[in-house]
Amino acid sequence: MRIEEHPIISFKRGKIVSFFFNGQEYKGYEGETIAAALHAAGVKVLSRSHKLKRPRGFFCAIGNCSSCLMKVNGVYNVRTCVTPLQEGDVVEMQEGRGEILAQN
Repeated sequence: MRIEEHPIISFKRGKIVSFFFNGQEYKGYEGETIAAALHAAGVKVLSRSHKLKRPRGFFCAIGNCSSCLMKVNGVYNVRTCVTPLQEGDVVEMQEGRGEILAQN
């Protein structure tokens, strides 16, 4: 589900790239946000609430809430609504608050 034409806005899309979400391959446009690519592919649940595990979807789309936090290429707590999609990205739904990894 993606807007293809709009009377006011023109869309400049990048090339079609492959990425992986929870082990399954998807296609999206390079440079669009990861959350937008997932939404266009029919993925509506991006995370679950910490306490009650309720589904969370695409909400603010500007990086202010925590509804789209995911693990991207091994990095936890990535705001996928503002992170551009790149060829070969590995995206995983994040359980809880993620892990804190020591940086060298």
